[in-house]
Amino acid sequence: MSFTGVVLAGGRSSRMGRDKALLEIDGRTLLDRAIALLQDAGASRVLVSGDRPKHDGIVDRTPGAGPVGGIASVMPHVAGGPMLVVPVDLPDLDVRNVQILMAALSTAQAVCFQGHPLPWAARVDARLRGIVDDVMRDAPQGPSMRALHAAVGGIEIEVLAPLALRNLNAPADFEARSR
Repeated sequence: MSFTGVVLAGGRSSRMGRDKALLEIDGRTLLDRAIALLQDAGASRVLVSGDRPKHDGIVDRTPGAGPVGGIASVMPHVAGGPMLVVPVDLPDLDVRNVQILMAALSTAQAVCFQGHPLPWAARVDARLRGIVDDVMRDAPQGPSMRALHAAVGGIEIEVLAPLALRNLNAPADFEARSR
């Protein structure tokens, strides 16, 4: 299945204390790893949310609005159809888990893993665009991904590989992952 991949890389990385997207694991930045993952999983196009000139990043229209703000910012650049959104700080996410999400999207408007609002797969159409606009308008400082997922009527599927969804939020997370 062809899809548009989106990497959320516009956050402040305040808990990490430095730009998470530029952290390196095995000689590649987290941003480059996320882009490669989406390409390897079959993305026909990969967009980067955030002020990332080297990667043609799409600057957030509403800075500080979190992941939904990043999604709202890239939506005008997505023609439609399947889309997969991944945060930049999931270095162990793999092609298999991406494929599981994308396969589940065939029966739903949006899909995420149980207890994990990201990564998030959705079918981009006029309805989804309207919902994203609505939740942004109702919570301009950043609606939660859970609120967006519920508004869309998305489903949650079983997590088969919990470690693949372990994110790096703080220096201790990065140190533990790098060992």
